[in-house]
Amino acid sequence: MTATTEPAGLSLQRVTAPRVRVGLVAGGLGAYWPQFPDLLPQLRRSAERVSERRRDLGAEVVDVGFISDAQEGAAAAERLRVAGCDIIVGFLTTYMTATMLVPIAQRSGAPVLLINLQPTETMDHETFDTGQWLAYCGACPLPEMANAFQRCGIPFRSVSGHLEDERAWARIGRWVRAAGVRAALRRGRHGLMGHLYPGMLDVSTDLTLVPANFGGHLEVLEFDDLRVRVERVTAAQVKAKKAVTREIFELAATVDDEDFTWAAKVAAGLDRLVEDFELDSLAYYHRGLDGEIHERLGAGMILGSSLLTARGVPTAGEYELRTSLAMLIMDRLGAGGSFTEFQALDFRRGHVEMGHDGPAHLAISDGRPILRGLGVYHGKRGWGVSVEFDVAHGPVTAFGIRQSRDGRFDFIVSEGETVDGPHLRIGNTTSRVDFGCDPGEWTDAWSATGISHHWALGTGHRAADLKALADLMGIDLIEVRP
Repeated sequence: MTATTEPAGLSLQRVTAPRVRVGLVAGGLGAYWPQFPDLLPQLRRSAERVSERRRDLGAEVVDVGFISDAQEGAAAAERLRVAGCDIIVGFLTTYMTATMLVPIAQRSGAPVLLINLQPTETMDHETFDTGQWLAYCGACPLPEMANAFQRCGIPFRSVSGHLEDERAWARIGRWVRAAGVRAALRRGRHGLMGHLYPGMLDVSTDLTLVPANFGGHLEVLEFDDLRVRVERVTAAQVKAKKAVTREIFELAATVDDEDFTWAAKVAAGLDRLVEDFELDSLAYYHRGLDGEIHERLGAGMILGSSLLTARGVPTAGEYELRTSLAMLIMDRLGAGGSFTEFQALDFRRGHVEMGHDGPAHLAISDGRPILRGLGVYHGKRGWGVSVEFDVAHGPVTAFGIRQSRDGRFDFIVSEGETVDGPHLRIGNTTSRVDFGCDPGEWTDAWSATGISHHWALGTGHRAADLKALADLMGIDLIEVRP
């Protein structure tokens, strides 16, 4: 399993995350070294600084050193291939030929980012000689690399700046984060339990398309896989789960203790299910009939699913596999990512109201979440407890994954701001989002993309991060900005 940040204020242990593995190779043209003896030591110092900054961002750095010709580039390519990097950063310290980096890009199997970071903001033009100028000449080979990469069918991306340029480092960090999310998807194990909500054609996902577009593994589960684990839950485990819930939630007066106990028992069984199948995400739904055990399990999922989501195992109802994956992506970007759909439009205030009667990302709640008892779940069988909160006020991003007619996945993204206003008290998550335009126009533009019934709502403006991820994965991204 993978994860990023600890949810603020929650006494929940996040799943642990392997660090993103960054391959680093720096290089320059070897013909310069005998001509300008002071140049190579200076470039090596710059390369060491780049390596330090990579580690400061929490990455595991595989540094294969400095290359000076095509033969050394080929040797570095083999070392990076064996290392299994999530992204390779090629540092252009000065001019170097395309033959030095093309083999690295071709053989590694990882996306490549080229960086051109000169030593300082500007040269001292009055005093610099040729050797000192060459230390600032990392931009020189960029067009050559772009041309060679494109002719070889290799995606090209670069960041230019100077060594202490925080804007450049922010852009580099975005690519590294995106590589970490790409790795989480490629290595992920995603559970799908139960069956499709009857009639929801948009929710249906061709399971083969998940590994085809993202990589990873789909684990098809039965509700009986959960049933047998819930049956083994002990009274002590239920007591512990109820204690954690009381610490995190405000319990409404409508919470029936029998329903609360059942939800806690299901939550403990869910923990074991996720552990046994090593799941990174889970989507589920089961209709059930006349109060039998499978109906009761389906109705008792919301508490445990919300606790799992806050721990970094996004869990979505209504069999929404693509939305559980969207929630996973947002979570790994540090944005949370809560299960969301349309609820209403407020034309008086200019807001789109969105949320869901189901699993929520507790770590991005604007306040203490509420656990509310419900005698009925609208459109679903069963009864029990549900989660109610508003996503933290401020910048947010709506993000969903579309399955297109040709079998490709596409990213659908829109940035807005969650704001204050009246909320229903019906056991749903509800957020008021201002997208800076008429809510009806935004709703029409969002729907026209072909997005399905649900999506993830996460904190922060994340379009730039998602564009980087889409680039690394070869996925089209549509940004809705009416």
